[in-house]
Amino acid sequence: MNRAFFFILLTFILVAIDWYVWQGLRLAIRNFSPGLQRYIGGAYWIFTALTLVAYVAMQLLPPDYFGRTARTFVFAFIAIPYLSKLLAVLVLLVDDIRRFFQWIVSFFYPAAATPSPVMGEPTIPRSEFLAQTAVVAGAGLMGTFAFGIISGAHDYRIRRVRVPLANLPRQFDGIKIAQLSDIHSGSFFNKTAVKGGVEMLMKEKPDIAFFTGDLVNDRASEVKDYINIFDKVKAPLGVHSVLGNHDYGDYFQWATPQEKMQNLNDLKRAHQLLGWNLMLDENRAVKVDGEEIGLIGIQNWGAGNFAKYGNLEKAYQNTEDYPVKILLSHDPSHWQAQVLPKYKDIDIAFAGHTHGMQFGVEIGKLKWSPVQYRYKQWAGLYEENNQYLYVNRGFGYLGYPGRVGILPEITILELVKA
Repeated sequence: MNRAFFFILLTFILVAIDWYVWQGLRLAIRNFSPGLQRYIGGAYWIFTALTLVAYVAMQLLPPDYFGRTARTFVFAFIAIPYLSKLLAVLVLLVDDIRRFFQWIVSFFYPAAATPSPVMGEPTIPRSEFLAQTAVVAGAGLMGTFAFGIISGAHDYRIRRVRVPLANLPRQFDGIKIAQLSDIHSGSFFNKTAVKGGVEMLMKEKPDIAFFTGDLVNDRASEVKDYINIFDKVKAPLGVHSVLGNHDYGDYFQWATPQEKMQNLNDLKRAHQLLGWNLMLDENRAVKVDGEEIGLIGIQNWGAGNFAKYGNLEKAYQNTEDYPVKILLSHDPSHWQAQVLPKYKDIDIAFAGHTHGMQFGVEIGKLKWSPVQYRYKQWAGLYEENNQYLYVNRGFGYLGYPGRVGILPEITILELVKA
């Protein structure tokens, strides 16, 4: 679709949403004083105009016009109000659909289409009630998203997990693994908070640490200001890392293929500067007191339309003698697609990628997020036929600069002998 046509079409849709929500808002406040109605209406349209101007600016100005942090917040300033308005639209449509069918019925049964009031019923008209419900729902969602930026973006949580493995050598019984995933350094806006998250991890004194991809959003330069923070992640048995789908620069418009390749080389260099052992379709031994287990790391491989750079067959070669095999693979869909059907002796895999969609509910055993309709394994520990997968909820964020319900995670996983 032509870019200009899409821009015009989307602008028209946004304005239509604004107008439709305004009709509901007018109905919801019609019993307010005229002065208060004018104040609310003016505030609504001023805020709406600002979001539309921000949207137009994002489309027309060069990508580098906004700084990294500013662009993140401008996107949120546009997306959050319109997501909230869409919720209001859904509620308002309920009433409009009801009235439409009532209008149809009126042609055949005029009396039935206009029911008489019943003694004791609420005096507020149904349309006004639904309009007020729509306003409250939309405002509530907007407030929730705003709180997710202020409070949830850097509310790091340590999640502790114990996994029993039958073949685990005695020397590795109780080994403490720290996992980070999906840092997305290009989205950060609070360097002090990020530093605090890394300090939380290091207080756990892990024996070994894994990073399972997406160090940046697109460009290697994004991590430059955070090298001296994440290089503090250390462990006696090393920090081992793999690439995620965003690390290849596939979602950025590069001037030349050579520029994109240089970006990937710079990203690999960043792992070196961090002191992390980047694994590119390979395996290595992790040794403790003469015993060893195998660590396998592949490049990004995702089911569906995600990039399939990884080569597990290559990475798996010569691992037969390891009593336990651990896989680092960014996308959890890889476990279901390739690991379970063919590689029965990979004991446990570590992944990330989903972020838990940065939105959902986790209360006790209740765990829900919209991302579960796309990924069967999307957060936490999964087991099938004595093979395990742990999906980290992500340390950073992408697009929406916050989290609601699904908070940023530092995983501390202990392997024990079954």
